[in-house]
Amino acid sequence: MATQSYAKHTQTVPLFHQVLLPLLQLTLIGACVNLYQSFGNHDRIYSASLILVLTICLIMAALFARIFALKAQDRAIRAEENLRHFALTGQLLDPRLSIRQVIGLRFASDGEFVALAKRAAEEKLSPNGIKQAVKDWRADLYRV
Repeated sequence: MATQSYAKHTQTVPLFHQVLLPLLQLTLIGACVNLYQSFGNHDRIYSASLILVLTICLIMAALFARIFALKAQDRAIRAEENLRHFALTGQLLDPRLSIRQVIGLRFASDGEFVALAKRAAEEKLSPNGIKQAVKDWRADLYRV
């Protein structure tokens, strides 16, 4: 496996991003076309509108499933990084740090983690700014 770095740290799930989402887009387009074509035919309008509503519900369910998994993982990362900071310093992370900043800090090695966390809180670094400031990258290969 290739070494992870700022340039190559984003992860995609091919079956979700490259298969499911395009299929859902095509289904939405087809449902919209079907509804449009059924406007003159009162026998088809109910089923066409139902198909469109169900397609929208399916898209929302797929997106919410992804969002909810990421939110749960963000909470776990916050707890892990708080524990790591406590193990290194005897103190919890600065409460001024946002969850996005803490997520960015997870890539910092133990040697630079504490100083970078302090700097991120004081200078209000963006998550990307934090990741770019990391010199000794600590890979996170388990992110969904």
